[in-house]
Parts: sequence; C-alpha cells; structure tokens
Amino acid sequence: MPDAVATNRKARHEYSIEDTLEAGIVLTGTEVKSLRAGHCSLQEGYAIVRDGEAFLKGVHIAPYEQGSYTNVDSVRDRKLLLHAQELRRLSTKLKERGYTLVPLKVYFLRGHAKVELGLAKGKKLYDKRHQLREQDEKRKVEEAMKRFARGERV
Repeated sequence: MPDAVATNRKARHEYSIEDTLEAGIVLTGTEVKSLRAGHCSLQEGYAIVRDGEAFLKGVHIAPYEQGSYTNVDSVRDRKLLLHAQELRRLSTKLKERGYTLVPLKVYFLRGHAKVELGLAKGKKLYDKRHQLREQDEKRKVEEAMKRFARGERV
C-alpha cells in the first residue's frame, strides 16, 4: 500500500468500519500539487451518492501556495470515480439507517489521487469505552506474556 498523504485516524474510533473501497478523486492541477505537499485534512469529510454519482464533501485541501487564479475553494465537493455496480451497492447500503461513507485516507497510486472510503456505522459512547477497555486488557496480557517469556515474575 502506498504512503498516505492524509489519514483520518479518528474515523476508526468514531465509527465501526464494515467495508472499505478505493475511489479515484477528480481534482484540479493546483489541488494535486497541494496534496503532494501533504496539505489535506479528512476530519470533517464524508461521501454521498447523488444522481448516480459519488461526491466527497467536507474534505479540506489547502490552496496551493504558488497557485494564483487557478486555485479553487478548499472545501468544495469533489467527484469520486467508482464503477456503476459499486455505486449501486453503496447507494442501497447508505439508504439503511445509520450507515455513512467516511474517507479513511488519501494517497497516490501510480500517479493518480485515490481515497480509501469506509462504509461505516456510528458507534455509541459505550461501544467506544468497551473497545478501549479491550485494547487495554490485550496490552496487559501481551506485556505479561513477554515478562513470562523472559523468565521474570508475573
């Protein structure tokens, strides 16, 4: 997997990701240059399917510093490139209650800007607490196993 330009680390905490897919993004030249410089934020971003097309909304790509009149709005809607069957499958899933499409990361693959989208369902507060508790317990068990393997007292 190529190096990510931007990642949405908060998404996996806020949502339970059920499926991921890769989509191309339609960008202008100055947006591509700004992305290559790493000026992108996915925190408020989400994707929608409207009229048989997918759009990425709320993703902030900072204006390119050397660009002039060619710069565009930094949080404009950007079209996503997906196959028709993927769009149909996503639109039926998004009509179900509680599902949303969140951008997980943006990266370049063979010169093309791509976004990894996650089909997600929002977590409740108790789900987040449960997940943190499980991670903490798992970390303690692994630590104890390492100490036992070294011959230390547990």
